[in-house]
Formats: sequence, structure tokens, C-alpha cells
Amino acid sequence: MIPTYELDDDQWDRLVRDVAKHFGEVTINRGFNYFKRGKVVKLTLPSERIVKAVVEGGDLYHVSVNLDSFSSSRCDCPVGYYCKHMFASILRYADMHNRSVHTLINAKSVTGSAAPKARAASYNEARQLAAKKAAEDLAFLQQQAKRIAELSVKEWHEWFALATASLMQSSRNTQFVNDALAAIYRHKPSLPADVDAFFLLHAHLFVLGKLTKQPQDLSGYMYSYLAFHTHHAASDLQGKVAQRIAQMAGAAIRPDNEARTRQTLFYLRSEMLAETNENHYYLRHYLQAWKEWLIGQADGSFASEEEFVRLTETETANSPSSLALNVARAALRTFQGNDEEAWKQLRAIDERTNIPEEFLLGFLDYLAQVESWPRLADWLVEVTPLLNLRKASGVRAYSEYWDLAVRRLPEAGPRMWDSLVSLLPHTRELYEEKLLETGQWRRWMDFQLSMNSDPLEFRVTDLAPIEKNDPEALLPFYHQAVERYVLLKNRDGYKTAVKLLKRLAKLYKRLKRESLWEAFIDAFADRHSRLRALQEELRKGKLLT
Repeated sequence: MIPTYELDDDQWDRLVRDVAKHFGEVTINRGFNYFKRGKVVKLTLPSERIVKAVVEGGDLYHVSVNLDSFSSSRCDCPVGYYCKHMFASILRYADMHNRSVHTLINAKSVTGSAAPKARAASYNEARQLAAKKAAEDLAFLQQQAKRIAELSVKEWHEWFALATASLMQSSRNTQFVNDALAAIYRHKPSLPADVDAFFLLHAHLFVLGKLTKQPQDLSGYMYSYLAFHTHHAASDLQGKVAQRIAQMAGAAIRPDNEARTRQTLFYLRSEMLAETNENHYYLRHYLQAWKEWLIGQADGSFASEEEFVRLTETETANSPSSLALNVARAALRTFQGNDEEAWKQLRAIDERTNIPEEFLLGFLDYLAQVESWPRLADWLVEVTPLLNLRKASGVRAYSEYWDLAVRRLPEAGPRMWDSLVSLLPHTRELYEEKLLETGQWRRWMDFQLSMNSDPLEFRVTDLAPIEKNDPEALLPFYHQAVERYVLLKNRDGYKTAVKLLKRLAKLYKRLKRESLWEAFIDAFADRHSRLRALQEELRKGKLLT
């Protein structure tokens, strides 16, 4: 955010004195921690001497700081004023104006130990040093920009850090992404098409890292989650990174770009293995780059074997994330066609933790893309016990891969049914739907009977295909439900039972088995002759004369 109003030297001195006067050391330390972790999610300057901010704490707190009347400043947190939220907002305000936040943090010692002239000299010296450093950084940034086409990927990331240094205390949200990329583009020269593609990909990857690397609290605890606004920004940026990787498939395999391709894969591998975030952003991009850039190329198998060795060496040296490591190794073995080894890697993960379904579905997606239908059927069976299908979308996707496999490989049909049954109840809706789609009326009915389903749970149109194609299959469904409602032994239950008996009468008539119906209803009435209310309902329904 570019400051709307200036903060001159006198105003700055006054702010330092006000901080020293009104904030305690504990509040200053806590406010600095909030500022450092990007808890100030929004800051505006509605007028020259008013600062408004929203700070993320136990809730979202709204801060208003009056720089001309400090005592009238307020925060809607339980403390109300001179709190850590207010101090974090003041630090953000100072940082926007390129003022030293450390001067505010040390405001008490600065204002208490030095005479006004000495303080003024100290401020001036600090400003001059800051201005000098900013000028040197800008000059270096511009100088290196001219050499971007010659620099390595590692040097690019160092350049990105310099270009975005002034934004690093900003809240990690969509605005941060836009501001960081704009800061990089501002100094980027015109580049050859392939170099430009790699450069922009790494610019997005750099910003993604700044979004997703978790902060630590004061005790050193590493958070394993992202705030909602940060996760939203990261997910959006991740989609753009995936688009760039896909668009670069041609450039990545050109001989002139071999060094940058290798450096990019090295970068993705390093970030993937170091990532502690539960969303595994870099693992996704690492797998995508291998799949879309190298697999299928003449030397793809050789390159993937080299990469497998590197991953094994990395495991020995650093003991990185077992999930990312084993998923990556399973992917490489899959790309090589070594499915048994791939499954071995996945089972090793499953012994310790659940494998996110998106990665398992990713293996299926690859095999569908290369149209390896026998392998796809084998994989669908193999991953069935590994799936943790908590989302309906995951169940649907899994089923769609079975549809693809069975369409090309009809003999895989029985394996599909076995797999869907093994995943019940997660696949119940889908299982029933497929049984009806394929005309397996008896199997559908057996399933409903085993689940004690009620015919009244279904619309007439739902049962119409069975009634048309195999009406006899419905007989036990209605008979079971009638007995269940009679056992309720109340008037509502008897009324419902009669309603179902009327449907049964129509079915027997459709099947031209009226004599069987007459024998059944007489035996039914006789068996329940002591239930007077039921007998009344049977007569009302004209089932008894």
C-alpha cells in the first residue's frame, strides 16, 4: 500500500514520544510479534492524522489511532486502548512510511536517555543510513535486472527477495500477491520468450513460498495451518502456477533450456521436501512438472531414475517429510511403469498417515491420460483400501475413472463392483445409481433390503424403472416394509402399512398373480386379527370385504 499522507520528521518524533508514554514493554513486545506475523490484515488512512486498521487476534479487532489526540485512540478488543493490536497497527503505519519500527520498539530508551538535539541527530543519522541503504539496494536491483537472462534460478530468487523487501511485513493475502508481483514486474526487463516464461514461473513460486511458509510463535512452535485469507490467496496463486507449468511443456524440453529446467526441478524438490504445510503446495507442482515436462520424452525414464536416486540420498541426509518423499518416489516409479514399487511406497505412507485423496486420484489421472487401461484398473483396485473419501467429489471422481476403465476393458466390471462395495457407505449413492444405470434391478433390491430401506423414501419415479423392467423384484421390498410398519402397533403405522399393501396389490395384478395376492391378504388379515385398528384400516382401504 502506498501512503496517502506524508509523515514528516516532527510528526514522527511526536509519535515516538506518544508510544514511549502510553505503551508498556509487554504490550510493545506482543504488538511487535503481531506486526511481524502479519496480523494487521488491513490498514487505511481516512484522513491525514487518522489511522484505521483491522488486526487478527482471537477475533478481528478494529483499531482507530488519532495521531493528534493519542488518548482518544481506541480498539474494540477487551483491553480497549493502548493494546498490542493498536501498537501493531502503529508499526505497520510507520513501516509504510519507511520509518524504523525498531525506533518505536525502543521508544522508551530513545526518549528517556537522550537530549532532544541528540535524539534529532540520531533520527537524522538513522534516516540518512536508511536512505543510503535504500538507494544502494535500488541500484543493485536495477543493475542485476540487466543480467536476469544470465542469472541462475537461485539468483533470481535472491533478486525477488530484494524487489519485494518492503512488503514482507504486509499481511499475507491476495493484495500481498498482487503487490509482490507488481514489485517484481516493475524492474523486470524485456526477455526472450523462453527465459521470460521461466522467470515468471519462478516469480509466482517465490510469492507462493512467502504465502505458505508458516510463522513461528515466540516459543518456536511452527504452525501447520494458514489463516483463511492466506489459504485463499495461496490456492488462487497455485492455480496460476499450474497453468504456467502446463504452458511451458514445450519450452522445458528444448535443449537450450536444459539448465533452467534442471534448476527448476531442483528448486521444486527442495521446497517440496522442506514444506511443513498440510496442503503440500509444492508437491503438487513438483509432480506436475515431471509429468508434463519430462515423462514421455526420449530420456524421461533415465532422468526419473536419476531423480529417484536423488530423493533417496536426500532422505538419508535430511529425513524430510515422509509423505512428500514417498508420494514423489511413487510417482516416479509410476511414470517408469513400475507399479509394484509405486504401491510399495504408498503402502509405506498409509502405515503412518492418511494419503490425501487428491494425490491418489492424481495417479489415476495420469494413467487415464496415457490411456493405459489395464494399469488403470489395477491401480483402482490397489488404491481402494488407501482411499479416505470424505468428500462426495472424491467418490465421484474415483467412480469416473472406473467408468473409463470398464468402457475400454469390460472384463474389469466385476472388480469395479467389488471396489465400490468395499467403500460403502461412502459410495452408497453412487453404487445405487450405477446399479440402476446398468439395469441390475435384483442387485439394487438386495442392497435396499440389506439396508432396511423404506419404499416410501423413494419417489414413484425412482422405482418406476424397476416396476417396468422387473416388477417381481419389488415384492420383497414392499412385504418387508409392511411388516415393519405393523410392528409399530399404532394407527399411523397401520395407515402406512395399508398404503404399501395397495401398491402390492397393483404389483400382483401387473404380474397376473391375483390368486397369490388373495391368498396373502387373507392370511395377513387372519394373522393380525387381534389388531382391531389395523382391521379397520384394511377395510377403509377396501382390502377386506
